[in-house]
Amino acid sequence: MSDNPSFVLKGILDVEIQQKPVPEIGANEVLVEVKKTGICGTDVHFLVHGSVGDFIVEKPMVLGHESAGVVSKVGSSVTNVKVGDRVAMEPATTCRKCEACKEGRYQICPDIVCAATPPTDGTLARYYRLPSDLAYPLPPNLSLEDGAMMEPLSVAVHAVSSLGALRSNQSVAVFGCGPVGLLCMAVAKALGASRIIAVDVIPDRLEFAKAYAATDTFLPPSMDKGESEVTFSMRNAHAMKEKLGIAEHGPRAIDLVLDASGADVAIQTGILIAKSGGTFVQVGIGNPDITIDMFAVLCKELVVRGSFRYGPGDYPLAIALVASGRVDIKSLVTHRFPFTQACEAFEITRNGKSPDGKGVIKVMISGPDVDINEV
Repeated sequence: MSDNPSFVLKGILDVEIQQKPVPEIGANEVLVEVKKTGICGTDVHFLVHGSVGDFIVEKPMVLGHESAGVVSKVGSSVTNVKVGDRVAMEPATTCRKCEACKEGRYQICPDIVCAATPPTDGTLARYYRLPSDLAYPLPPNLSLEDGAMMEPLSVAVHAVSSLGALRSNQSVAVFGCGPVGLLCMAVAKALGASRIIAVDVIPDRLEFAKAYAATDTFLPPSMDKGESEVTFSMRNAHAMKEKLGIAEHGPRAIDLVLDASGADVAIQTGILIAKSGGTFVQVGIGNPDITIDMFAVLCKELVVRGSFRYGPGDYPLAIALVASGRVDIKSLVTHRFPFTQACEAFEITRNGKSPDGKGVIKVMISGPDVDINEV
């Protein structure tokens, strides 16, 4: 079989729809007919730059990894799902044998294979193959679009719950009000955070964040001419503390800081506003070489953690939070496109708004021959 239209990145800013062979599945695998796929910032980064960090596109690669679909075929040993089941797709397979996998940290398996991470093809195709235990059945009250949103939501669950260990009545600050930052706020709210501070340089994003999940917002001042990033971050942290009444200790202190922007000054500021004994989690991808105040990390005994994708339990918790109504993901999908207009979908994601001026949060692409209104 070769009826598998796929959205292929051939080179920088060079994409086209190509026919690919339909994947053959093993005994413990399933073949999913992909119905909905969200565009992630890493997809756009690969399109525009041809790389993300050490991951470099050296040959044509199918894009996409935020997907959901319907099980089309199951392997002979599969028992957890059946043909016709609607599933969210966790798009990364691991060796299941190494130390990291056995410790329950499979996201750092040295042999992990991730969709749309070079050289592995992604999910923007009619069919995608994956191990059956990474296909999560969707409750009846969740749509296939909801299922596609489980991937970025699981990133947020991993950062806030699994790594940040947020507890009820704690305070959180989130830098960056893109999809992952907003979802981090939503997870924090669902887990009982008493205060959620949203930080961004775009006022419209802050306005949305306040209506969505944040209790407070902060718009950083402009950087002065000739001012260094470190000096600006110190000034920014001071302004943030003064305006929002943030303390170093006690009930006005910030227990958990998450950076979902990747911006140097956001990371620097976040470390400065975190409370003594607090936690800082890096979620966003940015410049690998930045200066941080290690003296602050040392003296405050900060826990500084990197957050890489998602691990055991993150997808099930994400599904449960949405199914129970504790996290709203529907309002984040701002634009929808048919598969044949995937190029346009990526273009407006790059631009941050559509030609009508509407701001982009999450763009959803339907699978081949799937109506954009089909749920």
